[in-house]
Amino acid sequence: MTQQPIPRPQGTVDRARTADEVLDGVELSGRTVLVTGVTSGLGAETARALAGSGAHVVLTARDTAAAGAVATRIREAHPSSEPEVLGVDLADLESVRALVDRVSERRLPVDVLINNAGVMYPPFERTRDGFELQFGTNHLGHFALTSLLLPSLTAAADRSGVPARVITVSSDAHRAHPVDLVDPNFERRTYDKFVAYAQSKAANVLTTVELERRFGGQGVHAFAVHPGVCATGLARHMSRDDMAEMKRMSAGSPNALTNLKSVPAAAATSVWGATAPELDTAGGAYLADCGIGAASGHATDPATAAALWELSAQLTAP
Repeated sequence: MTQQPIPRPQGTVDRARTADEVLDGVELSGRTVLVTGVTSGLGAETARALAGSGAHVVLTARDTAAAGAVATRIREAHPSSEPEVLGVDLADLESVRALVDRVSERRLPVDVLINNAGVMYPPFERTRDGFELQFGTNHLGHFALTSLLLPSLTAAADRSGVPARVITVSSDAHRAHPVDLVDPNFERRTYDKFVAYAQSKAANVLTTVELERRFGGQGVHAFAVHPGVCATGLARHMSRDDMAEMKRMSAGSPNALTNLKSVPAAAATSVWGATAPELDTAGGAYLADCGIGAASGHATDPATAAALWELSAQLTAP
């Protein structure tokens, strides 16, 4: 399928700022942060930086051995930290529910949820529940996790008097294609990995908009994040042809694929979204380069956001 180049807002706020620089002077003792997808890349760096500022970090991943190795490195870097590892497979709703059950059984308040895990441009595959893999993992898995953790998030806000936050890592790739509410799982359409990824990232932004509308007044603020382009394991499925197509799609933003961010810089916006006090009145925003950006209209339309929420609730219901 031929796609139009992705248009992007002009200008940046601070592309080079790192996660540690964002957290300089920030004290997070007594706050619990749950991060998905922590085995490498942005998730591992996000968890490390937050633990270094005193947060109790819960590292979640499908590969608990790899997550455990990250936890060990965090303890070595920050001996006073106590990161813990819990398993979850976001492509399996039963696994998501099991994780939430463990959090609930321990009465663990979650001050910040960072939906960081994801899959990009894989061959066609379905999740255990029958969803297209990218939509099912990037959106529906995180939608179910967020929805089920709302009691823990609101409990944390009530306990601390500080609003809880849900940070969902999206991407400027969301601009390329809207969510197909009729056939999101490619049951009728021919599978296109680029379309599937773009709609999953648009779904992340739409969910952020609706989550803020529904729960912002109850002490849970939501933010979507574009981390920037960074070389991580997320690109493991990409071929040379895929890179060429990604370059063509990025024609509206010269140097987007050559002026890459470091991992610490790419993790910075998630960390900023999780902690910056100036965002207390900006719930529902799309964040990029440690600043407030602008998402595409198809990803911020209130009616579409509400419709996607209802569809997602139906698809993820037990």
